[in-house]
Amino acid sequence: MIKDITIGQYIYKDSLVHRLDPRTKIIVSMLFMIGIFFIKDYYEYIYVLALTAISIYLSKIPVAKILKGLKPILPLIVLTIIMNAFFTSGEVIFQFLFFKLTIEGLALAAFMSTRIIFLIVFTSLLTLTTSPINLTHGIEGLLNPLKKLKVPAHEIAMMMSIALRFIPTLIDETDKIMKAQKARGADFESGNIIKKTKSLIPVLIPLFISAFTRADELAMAMEARGYRGDEGRTRFREQRLQLNDYLILLFFLVLTIFVGIRSVVF
Repeated sequence: MIKDITIGQYIYKDSLVHRLDPRTKIIVSMLFMIGIFFIKDYYEYIYVLALTAISIYLSKIPVAKILKGLKPILPLIVLTIIMNAFFTSGEVIFQFLFFKLTIEGLALAAFMSTRIIFLIVFTSLLTLTTSPINLTHGIEGLLNPLKKLKVPAHEIAMMMSIALRFIPTLIDETDKIMKAQKARGADFESGNIIKKTKSLIPVLIPLFISAFTRADELAMAMEARGYRGDEGRTRFREQRLQLNDYLILLFFLVLTIFVGIRSVVF
């Protein structure tokens, strides 16, 4: 389960999506997240499915790799289904004590869980198709206007990219620690939720120590290389939006505005 987490991972491919400016991909992901919350009808998810499928196809990322990232959020999806199916008023299908399964609840559960799945699948393309350094430049480029307000755009972008970059590293470290503890007789599966939580303490303590050690080593390495923040820094490649970036931005912007207006008017 731990290795199924795809957040922060980058897969190199020679595709249209990989060649897009990182700022374009960040803005498109935000527009997608905004637009999907305006959807009210079930049949509209057909268009979302088509848009997502086309994006995955153009990215050349294996579908199995993207779907693999859904495994860690299965508990969230199951919880969403239960909360909506049993706690939504309507025509009762089944009742046990104060739990009422309704037709309207099932419909809402399917609607909400589908929304979560599309959000995870589409937005995961951002990190899968964008290297950490390009993601840093993209975030910094979007935050540049805030520099006039004394907002440390470069430092914020650097912290966010480092956090994303170290997610796969910490996942691997957690997996190694858990395997080592299991070899010593630790049991993470049996018992109630309290016992399972307590059994994670031998994993969390070395994980925190390892994380702080890595952070200290990274800080010393950056300082040894003369890192002083944004002051006086130059880039090997300057970011420039191409025609494809403008066309895709325009398409998603118009689509989001259309969906928003349609949901308000109708």
